[in-house]
Amino acid sequence: MAFAWKAAGLTYNRYLAVAARVVRRSLKEQPRLQAERRGEMDLKVAKWQNGKQGENKGLASVNESAMAEHASGSGQ
Repeated sequence: MAFAWKAAGLTYNRYLAVAARVVRRSLKEQPRLQAERRGEMDLKVAKWQNGKQGENKGLASVNESAMAEHASGSGQ
């Protein structure tokens, strides 16, 4: 018998993310706010060139600029 999350086409990590969100939303106001803050992530990346670290940037802004560059440069 397959797991329900697998049968639904979810990865295990996605299943855990959905379950965590459901639990956070079911909490009372104050504990819910604290849990939501813990669930937020802010990832930073830096590009290295010639052995030197470049500027730290947020992952979301790097993804947006890469997607825009790909869309304008690829012509697809």
